[in-house]
Amino acid sequence: MANEHVERKLTAILAADIAGYSRLMGVDEEGTLRALKGHRRALVDPNITEHHGRIVKTTGDGMLVEFASAVDAVRCAVDIQSGMLKRNAEVPPGRRIEFRVGINVGDIIVDGDDIFGDGVNVAARLEAMCEPGSILVSRQVRDPVRDKLPLSFEDLGEQALRNISRPVRTYRVRLEAEEKRVVDSKSASTANTPALPNKPSIAVLPFQNMSDDQGQEYFADGMAEDIISALSRVKGFFVIARNSSFTFRSRAVDIKQVARELGVRYVLEGSVRRSGNRLRITVQLIEGPSNAHIWSDHYDGGMTEVFDLQDRITESIIGALEPTIRSAEIERSRRKRPENLDAYDLVMQALPLFWNNARETHSHSIALLERAMTMDPGYALAAALCAWSHAVNAVWLWADQPARERDTALRLAATAASLDSEDPFVLALLSAVYANCKQLPEAAPLIDKSLAIDPNSAFAWHQRGWLTLYLSDPDRAIECFERGMRISPLDPYNFNPMIGIGNAHIVARRFEEGVIWVKKGIAASPAASWAWRHIVGAYVVLGRMEEAKEALAKFRASNPGATVSLIRESLINQNAEWRQMHLEGLRKAGLPE
Repeated sequence: MANEHVERKLTAILAADIAGYSRLMGVDEEGTLRALKGHRRALVDPNITEHHGRIVKTTGDGMLVEFASAVDAVRCAVDIQSGMLKRNAEVPPGRRIEFRVGINVGDIIVDGDDIFGDGVNVAARLEAMCEPGSILVSRQVRDPVRDKLPLSFEDLGEQALRNISRPVRTYRVRLEAEEKRVVDSKSASTANTPALPNKPSIAVLPFQNMSDDQGQEYFADGMAEDIISALSRVKGFFVIARNSSFTFRSRAVDIKQVARELGVRYVLEGSVRRSGNRLRITVQLIEGPSNAHIWSDHYDGGMTEVFDLQDRITESIIGALEPTIRSAEIERSRRKRPENLDAYDLVMQALPLFWNNARETHSHSIALLERAMTMDPGYALAAALCAWSHAVNAVWLWADQPARERDTALRLAATAASLDSEDPFVLALLSAVYANCKQLPEAAPLIDKSLAIDPNSAFAWHQRGWLTLYLSDPDRAIECFERGMRISPLDPYNFNPMIGIGNAHIVARRFEEGVIWVKKGIAASPAASWAWRHIVGAYVVLGRMEEAKEALAKFRASNPGATVSLIRESLINQNAEWRQMHLEGLRKAGLPE
């Protein structure tokens, strides 16, 4: 039987969607739909028709359009985005509808009214990586239009697009209206524009009161002020004071301009809406220079305990912001050219290698931190992280000479403490160093001080959990671990408190629960193979000897030189009954003495 004929053609494909559509719908569902229909009716659809495009299909927040000509596709996109800049000029930031547009030229498959193929997929991937209000095009689009349209293109280099086998040369179309605004802004304010600090910098704008009741203005202001106050306690951040950020109250602001005028990389904006006795707080974090959305979320609660609700929401926002901003800073440092790296960038590159929890990447992390300390001997965070890394080497049996690793860790910890004794992150790291080096009395006041300065640090609560567990209070330790995970539920480090909760249950002789939690932590970070040994004794007590031997084998696969005596020497936990059970379980499962 002959193959069924497949219709193919070369065409220009435009993919578009709305940035932050779910957030906009959460804030005001009816208003968002009404505004979107208005934009479609007055601007989007007429431009598609004028430039000879065909809407292939639409989704709730996006559309796919085909054009016979790349020139027509780009002209259409430019007219739409330029029109949206004007239409959004008087719209409050939290309510703006901003399109992202990706355009590609490719060979596609036609199936009735629908189209498929790599040509379509590339356009969709370009749209997904696009900044709100911008247009990204492939080289197949840029080359035929660059001499036909009065546009400039910013070369973004080769991009690896998801599920696309080859890298795609990508360009950002510079819109005339956008360029004029940037030039005008630069010419008016270059002399007074502060330089970005070499640390995460953020401004919190006044929250918008979206309720009909103007009396809720105090609550919106209180939310923003509390967040500014809490962020100011994170010494690794540069936070704009309230009096400066609140000058943008009741103004239609451009986030890039706000970031430029205040000299910050990140801007947090939010809104408060009351409906009866219910409140919804919506927040979003934006990178100012690129106008890219980094993170957004919403929080709901009742008005009965309004100030308690405000405190809980503030805690949740701060807990989410710190790891989110650190992740954004890590990604930014990865994109910098090697010759442009400074001590801060080296520390940012070291952090994910340590979180990765693998022995090989851990060594690379130490090398980066040592470079950072050489480049900036006064950098307390670099010294504290390096100290912690050496202490972990001893505890996780990643060193041939654990005693030497502990000596190095304590020396670096003393250096870090002499450089900065007020940074809560540094204090939490130093507490972990002293705990891992079995100096528990020295560790306790450091973690107490860290949490007094910054009570919203998930990392500090995790470290308090471990210290509390080492001091034989497993139930209180579980409370600390759970609080840290509640503050930062998406934290990549959460495998560690999961393992901590498992150990706490085992210390409390709740063996089944302990095994479940430790395995949950290992599943979240398979490189944490050192944790397999923590459930060997529990399996032995439960009479599940085959599972005990299997867990030990997984531990020894990455720790072939481990012995009972080495592990005994590394133990920190003060609970004598647990220590005996742990070591006896390892012996019975087959670990050599």
